[in-house]
Amino acid sequence: MWLRIKRSLGLKTTCSCLFNWRKIQKLCDRVASSTLLDDRRNAVRALKSLSKKYRLEVGIQAMEHLIHVLQTDRSDSEIIGYALDTLYNIISNDEEEEVEENSTRQSEDLGSQFTEIFIKQQENVTLLLSLLEEFDFHVRWPGVKLLTSLLKQLGPQVQQIILVSPMGVSRLMDLLADSREVIRNDGVLLLQALTRSNGAIQKIVAFENAFERLLDIITEEGNSDGGIVVEDCLILLQNLLKNNNSNQNFFKEGSYIQSMKPWFEVGDENSGWSAQKVTNLHLMLQLIRVLVSPTNPPGATSSCQKAMFQCGLLQQLCTILMATGVPADILTETINTVSEVIRGYQVNQDYFASVNAPSNPPRPAIVVLLMSMVNERQPFVLRCAVLYCFQCFLYKNQKGQGEIVSTLLPSTIDATGNSVSAGQLLCGGLFSTDSLSNWCAAVALAHALQENATQKEQLLRVQLATSIGNPPVSLLQQCTNILSQGDKIDRRGSKIQTRVGLLMLLCTWLSNCPIAVTHFLHNSANVPFLTGQIAENLGEEEQLVQGLCALLLGITIYFNDNSLESYMKEKLKQLIEKRIGKENFIEKLGFISKHELYSRASQKPQPNFPSPEYMIFDHEFTKLVKELEGVITKAIYKSSEEDKKEEEVKKTLEQHDSIVTHYKNMIREQDLQLEELKQQISTLKCQNEQLQTAVTQQASQIQQHKDQYNLLKVQLGKDNPHQGSYNDGAQMNGIQPEEIGRLQEEIEELKSNQELLQSQLAEKDSLIENLRSTQTSPGTNEQSSVTASARDSEQIAELKQELVTLKSQLNSQSLEITKLQTEKQELLQKTEAFVKSVPVPGESEAGMATETTDVEGRLSALLQETKELKNEIKALSEERTAIKEQLNSSNSTIAILQNERNKLQVDITDSKKEQDDLLVLLADQDQKILALTNKLKELGHPVEEEDELESGDQDDEDEENEDDGKDQDDI
Repeated sequence: MWLRIKRSLGLKTTCSCLFNWRKIQKLCDRVASSTLLDDRRNAVRALKSLSKKYRLEVGIQAMEHLIHVLQTDRSDSEIIGYALDTLYNIISNDEEEEVEENSTRQSEDLGSQFTEIFIKQQENVTLLLSLLEEFDFHVRWPGVKLLTSLLKQLGPQVQQIILVSPMGVSRLMDLLADSREVIRNDGVLLLQALTRSNGAIQKIVAFENAFERLLDIITEEGNSDGGIVVEDCLILLQNLLKNNNSNQNFFKEGSYIQSMKPWFEVGDENSGWSAQKVTNLHLMLQLIRVLVSPTNPPGATSSCQKAMFQCGLLQQLCTILMATGVPADILTETINTVSEVIRGYQVNQDYFASVNAPSNPPRPAIVVLLMSMVNERQPFVLRCAVLYCFQCFLYKNQKGQGEIVSTLLPSTIDATGNSVSAGQLLCGGLFSTDSLSNWCAAVALAHALQENATQKEQLLRVQLATSIGNPPVSLLQQCTNILSQGDKIDRRGSKIQTRVGLLMLLCTWLSNCPIAVTHFLHNSANVPFLTGQIAENLGEEEQLVQGLCALLLGITIYFNDNSLESYMKEKLKQLIEKRIGKENFIEKLGFISKHELYSRASQKPQPNFPSPEYMIFDHEFTKLVKELEGVITKAIYKSSEEDKKEEEVKKTLEQHDSIVTHYKNMIREQDLQLEELKQQISTLKCQNEQLQTAVTQQASQIQQHKDQYNLLKVQLGKDNPHQGSYNDGAQMNGIQPEEIGRLQEEIEELKSNQELLQSQLAEKDSLIENLRSTQTSPGTNEQSSVTASARDSEQIAELKQELVTLKSQLNSQSLEITKLQTEKQELLQKTEAFVKSVPVPGESEAGMATETTDVEGRLSALLQETKELKNEIKALSEERTAIKEQLNSSNSTIAILQNERNKLQVDITDSKKEQDDLLVLLADQDQKILALTNKLKELGHPVEEEDELESGDQDDEDEENEDDGKDQDDI
């Protein structure tokens, strides 16, 4: 095997090699056969010393014995450390830096071959992982270095073995918690190699709390001021987060974004920018860009952008952006980072628009950046970064687009000329003699018009003063004038860069804007210039300009509204056929997508070019070309009859779209009303529950009072066993028993009246509850009036108030009855006392006279108390009459509420019928739209997917409305 490897590496067999071979063989025999641990340890130490110089010989003869030592001698950490160091020297290529290039290549091949031999038995890697659990420094550190070397040599194979090994990754994560910095730092390097290009291991490492540990290490090392350890941790964080949506989401939800803010607190003194600090900050900025990259899912990107704004990270980046003394490469990367943090997120874009540079007077940050972009003295990469920042600021930001265009309009231009606006800088760059500034300004202005028809129309109002004494010309006309001059103006830079930029601006401006097309065609020189450019046979450099001219001419045909008789669609197509030829026109149009730089620009939004000569296409413009190339080709080959049919179909579709939009708005309004009614129903339900709770509490209190009353009644019955004898005695002694009987009858009558009133109150309660359930039932139609609901709720509240009043009056009557009963008991007691005081035969007449006088006094007192009881009974009767009147008024109110409820039900039925009619109309309109869409497809006209989706959505909404109607009918 040794000779085979020697031959594969092209090495010669010499006598010295044979001598070393025998020496190493003897050492291997000692390792294998010696029974004393010290002998084996010395032999392994000798192999370690020879392994650096005689790597091949030691590797071939000793690898098997060294692996055996790792398996059998684990109790001795010293021999294990020697064996691991020897294996590391055999496999690693780190010690071969000073040899020649050819020798280096041979050593790399040798390391990969030995690695392949080592991992051929997967148990060897598992054994190495188990050794890493040893805390001994002489075992753990060599083990970490050896596993790192294996990953560098054959990363994917070793990663797969570790992935299937039980607790393999978890054992490696313990290295980050080691208190010895050497092992911890090498553990970071090991995890770097382990997580490279393996999403499964990246997820396991992330969920093993790697983010928190790495961020703690960065903080301990001093954040951006730290050393090489911070750099290694940042590289590992990038490995874990890049192109891994699961880890990015975990990083955001774990609130780790907030921990990144202290990294960028560089302070005011920026003199100490060491090379390591620049490297660390560069990696930190790249880590932020990984989280908000345009290639990430939109939802994940926007959530990270939101978190970065809320924790103040965006504000910190803007501070660095406007600071002085920042190195150029850090400033460039900061601009790129801010660009992607604000891209497509309105809140961040609004904040960036409010940032001012620390100048006197303060200037917006956008203006300061644009000044750098149109300044040809600035570095090329910085100008590209500013352009990308401006593009990201305007991406899906119609508010920002309007603010930029407004700085060009006559009403907003500063007449004093004290301040420079963004629009003035763009115009200055657009018409300067530097071709790169022309291109950047044209692309920036095109992004201010991207997918915004309003701003395209507003930009037509911009007027430019060319020279003193001449009338102002429009911006559109000035662009075409510069375009027609071609190479006549002496410019610095690429010959075609200016024209390509202006053509991209004009194509973006005129697309989807018939008014701009009309303004462009008003100048009679524009169409002949375009046809002349397309018809000429020019070199390869000019072919791209010809393709862009063909695209612009095609846009004037496709988006032409035929408002100019001399440049109607049919006449322009005839002009192309006569002067250019349709096939030649389509061929020139295809030059754009076939250009070598077109595919490169279409990959990423960021304008990243190696040199200014490669800055030709813009990413958003490549999307426009893909969208328009096919439809322009079809429009060129269409006949006039097909165009007329297409126009008719378009008008019909627009009419139907307006009708559908009208019904959609109606349905949307009805949905809003439904939501409001549902909220009112929920509020009424809550109020009902509260009232029910109050009624239950009152009922329980009434029951308690009744129980107390019955208990007192029983106790009084036990305390008065001689009531019969009292009645007899009263009759016997001339006391008027009819008065007491009449009082008892009146008390019983009051009790019966009280029970009758309580039954009537229970009936009223049930009626009120029925009305309330009707008012708050889920079947209440969404078309019922909000005013009627409010009126009903007020009436119910009044009824509840009356109910409370009646209950309070009943309670007062119960108290009066109780008082009368107590007075009755007192009368009974007095009567019994009187019976006991009746004289017996044989007593003296004097005593009889005295007692008679006392009885007469007592009788007079009883008569007075009887009169008072009569007056109280009369007052109670009047109160009962008043309560009956209140109950009658409640009955009339309830009848009125029932009538209004019937009216509401009739209104609900009518609204259901109207809704059914609307649904029928919508269904008819959908059928017509579907028929017309099919007819358009048969005619070969492309039908946009949004129209089909809207029609499908309308069908779904109709079905949902029908289902809701059925559910309401069932209820």
